[in-house]
Amino acid sequence: MSNTTQDPDPSETPSVAGSDAATPSVAGSDAATPSVAVPTLPDGAFAWHRLIGVDELDVGRVTAVTVERESLCVTRTDTGFGCLANACPHQGGPLGEGSIEGGWLRCPWHGYDYSPSNGKPPPPFDDAPAAYRTEVRPDGVYVALPVSATRTRTVSDQLVETMTAWGVGWVFGMVGHSNLGFADALREAEARGSLQFIGVRHEGAASFAATAYGKLTGSLAACFAIAGPGSTNLLTGLYDAKMDRAPVLALSGQVPSSVRGRGAFQDTDLSAAFADVARYSQTVQAGSDAAELMNLACKTALVECDVAHLVLPDEVQVLPAPGGGRSDAGSPQGRTGDRAVSPAASALDAAIDVLSGAARPMIIVGHGARSGIDDIVALAEAIDAPVATTFKGKGLIADQHPLACGVLGRSGTPIASWFMNEADALVTFGVSFANHTGIASYKPIIQVDFDPMALGRFHAVTVPMLADVGVAARAFAEAFRSRAVPGTAAAEVAARWDIWRAEKQSRRDDDRGSGMNSAVVFEALSRLVPADAIMTVDVGNHAYSFGRYFEPCGQTVLMSGYLGSIGFAFPAAMGCWAATQRAPGVDGSPWAERSVVSVSGDGGFGQYAMELTTAVKYGMNITHVLLNNGELGKISKEQRAAELDVWQTSLHNPGFASFAQLCGAMGREVTSADELDSALSDALAHRGPALVEVMTDPLLV
Repeated sequence: MSNTTQDPDPSETPSVAGSDAATPSVAGSDAATPSVAVPTLPDGAFAWHRLIGVDELDVGRVTAVTVERESLCVTRTDTGFGCLANACPHQGGPLGEGSIEGGWLRCPWHGYDYSPSNGKPPPPFDDAPAAYRTEVRPDGVYVALPVSATRTRTVSDQLVETMTAWGVGWVFGMVGHSNLGFADALREAEARGSLQFIGVRHEGAASFAATAYGKLTGSLAACFAIAGPGSTNLLTGLYDAKMDRAPVLALSGQVPSSVRGRGAFQDTDLSAAFADVARYSQTVQAGSDAAELMNLACKTALVECDVAHLVLPDEVQVLPAPGGGRSDAGSPQGRTGDRAVSPAASALDAAIDVLSGAARPMIIVGHGARSGIDDIVALAEAIDAPVATTFKGKGLIADQHPLACGVLGRSGTPIASWFMNEADALVTFGVSFANHTGIASYKPIIQVDFDPMALGRFHAVTVPMLADVGVAARAFAEAFRSRAVPGTAAAEVAARWDIWRAEKQSRRDDDRGSGMNSAVVFEALSRLVPADAIMTVDVGNHAYSFGRYFEPCGQTVLMSGYLGSIGFAFPAAMGCWAATQRAPGVDGSPWAERSVVSVSGDGGFGQYAMELTTAVKYGMNITHVLLNNGELGKISKEQRAAELDVWQTSLHNPGFASFAQLCGAMGREVTSADELDSALSDALAHRGPALVEVMTDPLLV
């Protein structure tokens, strides 16, 4: 459409009501019969709504106004006010952001012209936006709009109803232009109490939060993003889920199918982008069995403990659902079975033979043993075996238990490594055999895992046992119930703890005048963090110190294990906080009402620092402990170990405690050990997000 000098005819004012007598015309017009086709509604099928004050819009200006859900373009010319749908018929340009030139309303996107009174374009064009009657009253300008029809149930509603049936009660993400239809279905579900949505500041935080929720509970949460960069921002958190075997559901908006593959704005091949990270990834097309695709996505995520992903093209999201009622939504009924698999008799006999011949057996538990830890501890007591954890399994057994040895490996205690060297047989439950843990491969090993691919993954083991860890532990304990055991392990464990605690005490006295040492910080946290707290730990020097010095007494600990992603802790804490809430799908959860404490360095917190505003917005009760040493301390340490110069690891930081206060959270800075207990206690008692910034020495780790 080219520009024209022909003046528009403001007298052609379309009617949206069935009775001209009941529907006043635009001021200054003669209410002539419109030449623009508009819907004719029965008498009374419209309602008057106030748009703006009479003096709010100058002559020759245009503005956008939202009435209920409808976005409207309001114009004012010498002849009066006009009201059009706020979307250019060409490509949906926002007419309310346009301008009036030569008497014509010009679309800001492509320069198409329309009458500001009735929306009619200049000849020979006939694509007009919907136009509505206006009336000037003493208190403002009013518009007659059709009475809103009942909301049509969409494919997105069908998908959301299916995923909530599978237990998805939390969705973390960002609403944007290519996921609006699905977002509206989420809004409807939230309004009826089926789920809760957390709007984040960066999509990476959404995927970390959903991943942590899966690691903690074994249940599904979802992360949600737009096409292109919104979805690619999800990938790091999703890789963390994949590598640590956590179930998570990812939902991506997509550009309209009509422009897909043609270089459109944010047109990205999401199927290719997610091909490696997602165990299941499908696009919901027009005509797809949407409920079944969501069924398979949720089932795959839960059964495989992996990432499932659905791509939602823009136009498909708002298609009418094919069924017309919620009966067409999917559910988990009849789709999964009991996964508490018993060990094969031959494997059980072989394992008992190994244990019967061992004088000094040792048990090692990893994150995969979380569901059966009580049975495993009972087994340890039955066979008098010390218990060590992997770093990912830290806290599964309290360090105060008479048989607990702490963490084994690079992030661990000398207690665990001593017993590893002394053991003559090892029983591992849910352990991945990472080189970071350092399990001695030359010793007789009984490996119990639910995943057949995990058995003997890096090297052959003596007895690979495919079973649920709790079921296997109970079977072992039953076999040894009537056998006498030495009963000497607890005394040995206590002696080794005495040696290690004396060493930790000496390290707490270290002071170079450059900040506090990590031993002091984690000794205080060991005393003050509630025993039932959930703790998320970031990546860096502080994490190694946490593994060595923090003594868990019942806390649940989560971290980015195999991926080892910096920035994990705080967004993961948001996901854990969600699990503590009395929300859809988690009523009666063992995590309800527990404290959430996250620990990071300054480098890690800086990655997602603005999520502190998310925590404030939703009133998240998270205590964040930030060890600020002014650098990427772990990298500096590695450069020194490699006999390289320390280079580009220093950081320019704000005052994080002050930053927290600016965000609306509690913020406290700690510069000396005598301030530590008070600051931590106040933060832990605070209802809402709190940050304690501890100034630490990068060399005293």
